[in-house]
Amino acid sequence: MRSGDWPPRVVMRKAGGLRTLEAALIRGGLGPVAGVDEAGRGCCAGPLVVAACLLAPKAYDSLAELDDSKKLTEATRERLFPVIKRRALAWQVVVVPAWEIDRIGIHVANIEGMRRAVMGLDAEPGYVLTDGFRVPGIPVPSLPVIGGDATAACIAAASILAKVTRDHLMVEMDRRLPGYGFAAHKGYNTPDHMAALKELGPSSEHRRSWRNVRLTDVMDPVEMEPDMPDGTRVAADAAHAR
Repeated sequence: MRSGDWPPRVVMRKAGGLRTLEAALIRGGLGPVAGVDEAGRGCCAGPLVVAACLLAPKAYDSLAELDDSKKLTEATRERLFPVIKRRALAWQVVVVPAWEIDRIGIHVANIEGMRRAVMGLDAEPGYVLTDGFRVPGIPVPSLPVIGGDATAACIAAASILAKVTRDHLMVEMDRRLPGYGFAAHKGYNTPDHMAALKELGPSSEHRRSWRNVRLTDVMDPVEMEPDMPDGTRVAADAAHAR
């Protein structure tokens, strides 16, 4: 191959749904294409959940509603969740608990989670699309896509897998730790959550490296400081793979 032949020049043609970018990559011989996204980055309680999804080139009618998970109703997300898992060539979800986020930091946790999600796919992608920012260390070509969950079907599918998985975890957490309202606010900094945090203090599922959590923590300030990050490990004991 001559040096001028790479990367291949591909004409972008509008495809159905959110398939335009993926279809162009596949026509250029760079498929299959996986999407990666997360849920829970901005929360002060609960885990960060990262998902990778490798969709088949075929645009199934059952996935026509794919979109940014934040734009979909809860009922639509719940309906699409099992369909994505059934139709995907491969998918992987990695759960990073609050204590691990405190240990290595939210950005490192996000990057490591995305790497692990891609590496955990049962089928190897030819290209990876990530939502919003570059993820170094992925062993195949990748591209960050701003607003990717509303642009590429594979990222939208990953965003739904991450969001629904995390919502289910937060509902279960609400049963284990009543009083905080986790089932309603899912760990985000809502007024009700902040009021409960002030009254009850942080739970074992709160991120103690978050300023608003530290301010309500009755622990000794020295104990509140997270361990120095080693940057080498992200918990994945709750990961799910097809």
